[in-house]
Amino acid sequence: MKKYAFELIVALVLAVGLPSNAPAQDREKLAQTGLQFLSVISDARAAALAGTMTGLESNSSALFFNPAAMGFTSSFVDATFSLNEWIADINHSTVSLSLRPAGGEYGVFGLSVQTVDYGEILGTIVDPDPNSKLGYIDTGNLSASAFAIGLGYGRMLSDRFGVGGQIKWVRQDLGNNLIPVTDSTTTKADNEVKVLAFDFGTLYKTGLKSLAFGFSVRNFSEEIEYAQESFQLPLVFSLGASMNLVDLTSFNSKDHAVLLSIQATNERSHAEQVSFGLEYKFLSVLSLRGGFVTKNDEEDVAFGFGLSRFGLQVDYAYTPFGIFDEVQRVTARFSK
Repeated sequence: MKKYAFELIVALVLAVGLPSNAPAQDREKLAQTGLQFLSVISDARAAALAGTMTGLESNSSALFFNPAAMGFTSSFVDATFSLNEWIADINHSTVSLSLRPAGGEYGVFGLSVQTVDYGEILGTIVDPDPNSKLGYIDTGNLSASAFAIGLGYGRMLSDRFGVGGQIKWVRQDLGNNLIPVTDSTTTKADNEVKVLAFDFGTLYKTGLKSLAFGFSVRNFSEEIEYAQESFQLPLVFSLGASMNLVDLTSFNSKDHAVLLSIQATNERSHAEQVSFGLEYKFLSVLSLRGGFVTKNDEEDVAFGFGLSRFGLQVDYAYTPFGIFDEVQRVTARFSK
C-alpha cells in the first residue's frame, strides 16, 4: 500500500509539473484583469505554503481559496484575522468567520472580508498642451480603496467528499480623475466599480491514507467597466492535492506530520503555474513551512512558521520579493 501511494504522489508531481507552454511563453501575459487585490494572499499559512490550499482541509480561511474545505472543519466556531504588508506600502487585511451549528448537520456557514489601504497616490494626467515642459498635470492626491465581503457555505456530502461556494460583493474606488477631451477641455471620471463575484469548489479524500484532491474556481463574474476601459476579474482555476508523508513511514503520526501540498493554477492574466508547499508539525503545536511557485519573476519562494495552543494559533510568513524587498504576513486564529 505504501508503494502504491508513493507511485501516486510521483505521478501527480509529474502531471502538474510538466510545462504546458514553450519556454519562451513561460511568462506570457494572457489577458488584462482588474481588481487584482482579489488575487493577493494575506493568510500567513497559505502564503508560506505558496498558496497551495486547494487540496487542503482548512478552517474559515478556506473561503479565500476553496470554500469546500471549510465543510470539513470540526470546530463550532472559527475566526481568523490577517495583516499583509504588501509591496509599495499597500496594506491588505482579511477577516474570516465560520459557524458549524448542530454538529455540522446543516453544513458550515462562513463570512469573509477583504480590505485594502493603498495609501496616498498622486494623480496626474497628460498635459494637452503640446508645448508643455513636463508633459503632465498634477491633479492632487487620490483616495483609493478596495473592499470585498462574502457569504460562504461548505458541506460534507459524505465522509470523503465535500462541496462549497461563496458569493462576494466587491468594490474598488480609485478616486476621481480628469480625462482630456480636447486640447483645452477635460471631463471628470468616477473610477468606482461594484460587482458580484462567485467562488465554488470541491474536496475529495481518496481513502488512500491522507491523500486528498481539491478543485476550485474563484472570482467568476461579469465584466466590469471603468471610465474608458473594461476588465474581467482575475478568474482562477486551481487543482490541488495534499498528503501527510508520515503516513508512508513508521513514525508516530500523532507526534509528527509532514504535509505535502501541490497545486496547478490557471489564471486569466498569467501563464499556468505549479506551486509546492511543505509543512512540518510537531505535537500540533509548532509548524514550520516553506513553499515554491513556478513562473514568478519576484515572488517565487516563501517561508513561515506557526504556534498553536488552547485553540489559539499565530502564523507568520516571510516572502522575499526581489526589487520590492520583502513581504511579511501575520495571521491570528481562534477555533473552538
